Amino acid sequence: MVEKQLTRERSSSWSWILQAFTGVMLVVLLGLHMVVQHFVVKGGLRNYQQVAEYLSNPFVFLLEVAFLIIVTWHALLGVRAVLFDLGLKPATERNWTAALTVIGLIMIAYGIWLSVTIVSQGRV
Repeated sequence: MVEKQLTRERSSSWSWILQAFTGVMLVVLLGLHMVVQHFVVKGGLRNYQQVAEYLSNPFVFLLEVAFLIIVTWHALLGVRAVLFDLGLKPATERNWTAALTVIGLIMIAYGIWLSVTIVSQGRV
């Protein structure tokens, strides 16, 4: 029982550390995104063609994908923390962790697919 408790505490510690790390990264990437997408652009907003051209830069594309991954990871870690605060059984916690992982991977895959689609349509 004590060993299981220590394992869960270590898991909680890593989750908290990852939540804090993704939070810091989120602030950096969100700030960069806001400046480049909204404050530098004349009129404050890019149209579809401008977004497609902007995303066609490989460095920008990687930054936006990193932003997508970090925001998804941070959000789902937060949902997981709220669920775990309900005092679920370990098996239920594992099931939720697996479900949230699958949801996160689907969200990230969809976001990357959408970004690639926008870039490819912008080249036409």
